[in-house]
Formats: sequence, structure tokens, C-alpha cells
Amino acid sequence: MTSIVIPAHNEARVIGRLLDSLLADSAPGDHEDPADDTGTDIVVVCNGCTDDTARIAAARGARVRVVDIPVPSKHAALRAGDDHARGFPRLYVDADVVITDADVRALTGPLDDETSGVLATAPERRIPLAACSWRVRAYYQVWQRLPAVREGLFGRGVIAVSKAGHARIAALPPLMADDLAASLAFTPEERRVVDTARVEIQPPRTWQDLIKRRVRAAVSTAQVEQHQGPEGASARTGKADLKAMLRGEPKLFVPLVVFVAAALAARREAEKAIRAQDFGTWLRDESSRQN
Repeated sequence: MTSIVIPAHNEARVIGRLLDSLLADSAPGDHEDPADDTGTDIVVVCNGCTDDTARIAAARGARVRVVDIPVPSKHAALRAGDDHARGFPRLYVDADVVITDADVRALTGPLDDETSGVLATAPERRIPLAACSWRVRAYYQVWQRLPAVREGLFGRGVIAVSKAGHARIAALPPLMADDLAASLAFTPEERRVVDTARVEIQPPRTWQDLIKRRVRAAVSTAQVEQHQGPEGASARTGKADLKAMLRGEPKLFVPLVVFVAAALAARREAEKAIRAQDFGTWLRDESSRQN
């Protein structure tokens, strides 16, 4: 059995979209019997919700199990999901993304093959930018080309692990950038971005919401690096990466200026939180949750 754990804090606007996508192309018999030990096991962990997230998820019937915990904490939700999940491979899926059951099967394929050496997988990203401001679109033109972004498992809203891979990440402490920490826990040979799987990630629509995301990313990256120590692997972008990109694609000059401006603005705000060791304030982007 494959288990899918979905932590959800006040995600009433988007949780139905994800669940409907997961259930739409399920094979006959999948999810129907909660006692069955085959197929796909979906666990939605509502953490500290004050909206209709739990009701909307439960409305999908026995195919979806809803766990409700009082504390608004993604880490606590992931641990509660592990307590209730039944099988491996196991996927951790953010509530605001969209992925299908076919994509789930593509992600679990390498994990079912014990000879592959792969312990963790993630899908390719699809980021619809049509509704975004021009500066947001320019930013993502650069961001999606960065080597660390292309190769890492983070920033996709979905990560799948085998039983051995789960043992690796289960030992991680509670970190804001749980997906970055999970990605860095595996060597390049142990992790794989599966090009036959896709996840749709809603980007921030406004510059202000983009900066919120980048501040959160900068603060959470600093927290991961503090935990790892100076010898730990990093997913930071260096000047050399940007220079190489510009040499290869001179037409990206303006998007690169926008990218650097966003990075500098986010760094200024993030430094305040880092100095205060505030790794608990979650700057949520509401614009990406619009219909």
C-alpha cells in the first residue's frame, strides 16, 4: 500500500482540488475499503484548523481518512500522519498543490525497485504564471533554471520516500524548511526527480507575496544550515550560477535583475528573524490560494 500524508492548516479553499485530482483517475477498487492493505491510503491531517478543511476532506468518503489535531504545526501534522499511515512508499503532499494518482504511481516506481538505490523521489514542477505580475513571472524565469532548484527535491510540495528513506528523514528535527532538509538528507544518487510525474504549484501572484515566500525561504534555509553545521550540503545559489546563466542566455538580463532585487529584499527582512532566532513565524502567501 502507498500512503499519502497531507498536512492541512486552514486549506478549505484548496484541499478539495487536490483530493479530487488524486481520486479522479484511481484504479477500480482503490481507496474503497479502509481495511484493505493495497491501493492508496490518503490521510489528511487537519492541524489547528478554524475553517471547513476537515469537513471538505471528509466529504470524499471512506477513500480519505481525516485526522484532526489541535496544534497548528506542520511538523506535528507530519508526525500524526505517520502515526496513522499504513504503508510504503509514503508521500508527503502539501494541500495547496495538485497531483494525480498517475503521478503518484510514477513517483513510487523507483522506490519499489530495491535495486535502484533510490530512497526519495519528487515530481517535475508545473508553475502556471499567467495570473502573476510581470515581476513574479520574471523571477520564476530565473528561479526555475537554477541548478539547485532543478536537481533538488524541495520546492515541489511533494516528496515520496521508501521505508528506508523514511527512516532517514524521521530523525530530522522540526524545521521550517522540512522539504529542503529532506532533500539534503539524501545523496544525488539516492534522490530522483521523476520526469514522468508532474505537480502543479500555484505561485504567488503579487510582488509582496513573492517577497513573503522568499523571506520564509531565506529564514528556513538559515535554520537548516545551523542544524547541519558548516560541512553540510547546501542549496544556496551563488553568483557563479547567475553569471553562467546570463552568459548562456543574455536575454535573461532583466529577469536576473528582478531575481537579485527579490533576493536582496528578502535577505534584509530575513536577517531580522535570523538574528532573533525566530524560526516559527510562517509568512503565508494567500494570493496563491485564490481560485
